[in-house]
Amino acid sequence: MSASNISSLTIASQQINIYVGTFILIIGMIGEILNIIVFLSLRTFRQNSCAFYLIFMSFFNIGQLIFSLFPRIMTSGFVIDWTQTSLFYCKFKGYILQICSLTSFTCICLATIDQFMATCFNPRWQQWNNIKLARSLCIITASFWILHGIPYLVFYNIIEMPKTGQLTCTITNAIFQQYFIYFYVLILGLVLPISITVIFGLLAYRNIQQMAYRTIPLVRRELDKQLTVMSPFYIYICVSERFRKQLNYVLFKIHLNRWQRGNITLNQVIPKL
Repeated sequence: MSASNISSLTIASQQINIYVGTFILIIGMIGEILNIIVFLSLRTFRQNSCAFYLIFMSFFNIGQLIFSLFPRIMTSGFVIDWTQTSLFYCKFKGYILQICSLTSFTCICLATIDQFMATCFNPRWQQWNNIKLARSLCIITASFWILHGIPYLVFYNIIEMPKTGQLTCTITNAIFQQYFIYFYVLILGLVLPISITVIFGLLAYRNIQQMAYRTIPLVRRELDKQLTVMSPFYIYICVSERFRKQLNYVLFKIHLNRWQRGNITLNQVIPKL
């Protein structure tokens, strides 16, 4: 392949990384922010433990987008890699990413387990479905992963590659590297969250199918159904008419009206000044 063709492919790859990556970043940020706005604006969600896990998860998903996708855009699209020039950033990026990703994984697992308990017929299981417990578990979860990430601050370093002479940010401890590959990536990042969400998701779905035969308030029943089948924001807004109505109500009935009332009040006050 000629040098001109290689150069053209490199430029094309950079453009794809810039535009596609930026699009995904913006769409992802908007989706997570709207999730937070909807859940925090409606009282039925604010006092629901499963919704609280999803709110908490959305904040950490935003952290993942900022510290994972944005640096990748800068590296692949603009050939700017801050991990090669700043030891602090090299260590901090790995540290904050593991906190965000593991807290997010834990929250989705807790939300799935929570919905299983909420939809159980046995009152003993239902008593674990409460907002106070959800808040405590989220604090414990974040605190645990913050402490768990301390080795990232120690073992991530900038080294020079022997063959190319290029600087790279990587783990410099062999034992911790094995832990990272086989336990963090494989177990904590794949096997555990997938297994827990699939198992308890199916159990919750089975409970939902049996709800029609139980004496449960209609609002509670519909909320449990909605949260049990909750998927990423854009997928859910496409398939759920109920969620679209909730989003419309929150954005236009609550926040837009509040903004308009605020502007009217401000305009009334300014002439008096």
